[in-house]
Amino acid sequence: MSAVLADMAIPFALEPWSNERLALVEDALDAWVTADAPLGLDHGAPAALVEAMRYAVLDGGKRLRPLLVLAAHEAVVGSQHTAALSAGHNAAMRAACAVELIHAYSLVHDDMPCMDDDVLRRGKPTVHVQFGEASALLAGDALQALAFELLTPIDDTVPCVTQAKLCALLARAAGSAGMAGGQAIDLASVGLPLTERQMREMHQLKTGALLQGSVMMGAHCGTPDATALEALLEYGAAMGLAFQVVDDILDVTADSATLGKTAGKDADNDKPTYVSLMGLQPSRDYAQALLAQAHRALRASGLPDTQALAALAEMVVSRTH
Repeated sequence: MSAVLADMAIPFALEPWSNERLALVEDALDAWVTADAPLGLDHGAPAALVEAMRYAVLDGGKRLRPLLVLAAHEAVVGSQHTAALSAGHNAAMRAACAVELIHAYSLVHDDMPCMDDDVLRRGKPTVHVQFGEASALLAGDALQALAFELLTPIDDTVPCVTQAKLCALLARAAGSAGMAGGQAIDLASVGLPLTERQMREMHQLKTGALLQGSVMMGAHCGTPDATALEALLEYGAAMGLAFQVVDDILDVTADSATLGKTAGKDADNDKPTYVSLMGLQPSRDYAQALLAQAHRALRASGLPDTQALAALAEMVVSRTH
């Protein structure tokens, strides 16, 4: 009987795993997004600017990107290193917070009147509604800069070669060939019919690049081999696209209270979505196909423990908000 029990797979408990890490991420963000003077300077940031920054990033959101960083890191180096994250001297924790800062800045800017002109985010007024457009613009700029500051501590807590790799990965994921480029395509596509290929390429940049970049940043905080890196790259691509497909589905099936943002905005603004292109059920089927692709990639990675990454993929596709 004991041999049989030993062979039975123990289901991975995502909630306690994620809750432990989310608490560490929240504590780190709270400590790092402050008006305190950075090391080496005798002055800190204006209090009003920091208030807007903290409003944008603290106490809200799914924190999927930080969780992907930490899950990929643990898949490469082992989950026994989790305790070290709380010290704030771990490259993976810095990377996890950096991608969340980039994500937060992008939301602040995307919600502004010159972009999506939205008034609700994470169940509360958007930053420009709460603080004004000029303050929102500056808060987003400052969050972006702080992300790279976190990745480049001036002490020796993160090796220089790791700092450089993480900065390069994050810059590419967030820049003109990544998130910003995807947003530019999105804005230019309003009212235009897109093919499935064009839709896929747009969202691989707008949403997928930062999610995939989160996975790769976590992996590069360790020393993965080429097989693992290639598999994690494919996993991240599938996850990034699946997230957007589900987002498009929820935009037409959930209400604003559930989403924490304005529902139906894409249709109201005549934006092309997977649902408008493929239909509701085919979009759901596509999300399941992308989930299967993510699982295949994890199986091909050769990594001994990818349960957290697998569970996060399941969460992305089954989420209701």
